[in-house]
Amino acid sequence: MKKLNPKEIIMPVLVLFVICAGVTAILAAVNNVTAQPIAQQAQQKAEQARAVVLPSADSYEQLELEYDGISDCFVGKSGGKTVGYTFTASASGYGGLVEIMVGIDSQSEEISGVSILSQSETPGLGANAVKSEFTDQFKQPAKEIKVIKNAQPSDGKIEALTGATITSTAVTNAVNSAVEAYNEKIKEGK
Repeated sequence: MKKLNPKEIIMPVLVLFVICAGVTAILAAVNNVTAQPIAQQAQQKAEQARAVVLPSADSYEQLELEYDGISDCFVGKSGGKTVGYTFTASASGYGGLVEIMVGIDSQSEEISGVSILSQSETPGLGANAVKSEFTDQFKQPAKEIKVIKNAQPSDGKIEALTGATITSTAVTNAVNSAVEAYNEKIKEGK
């Protein structure tokens, strides 16, 4: 039987420790360098989405709003007058969280636009939710919307993406959260 040599045990452990410490330091440095640009890009993307989902506004002010499924809310103004609201909402889809922005025009009380901010849905199926053919279906009165399959949608309904009912339902649930927040927190608060 061979005797254990302490150097044979301690040296590999020390080498692994040094490698792990070095890799951790490199990852921390990369994170420090990239964190701010990533945050700036996310903010810029959100600003662009606000302009798309509520095009009648020329400025936006953040509102303090707590509502399940809503991460932020902005009031859109044009010439100092409130023209609508934007909501960032999310719901669970097939591939993870689907984050969207919803614009609601306070004059017409209609959904003025929906933009997908982030998603990790199946390419060719659920990922098609970003296309305007799907998101434009939500431009209707600001009330609860239901998902239907294989039928022509009418008010209060949208047609699911082919092969992506879970994604369609996730986007619809997020839109419905925004509509509920608008109706319960903003409209009734006037």
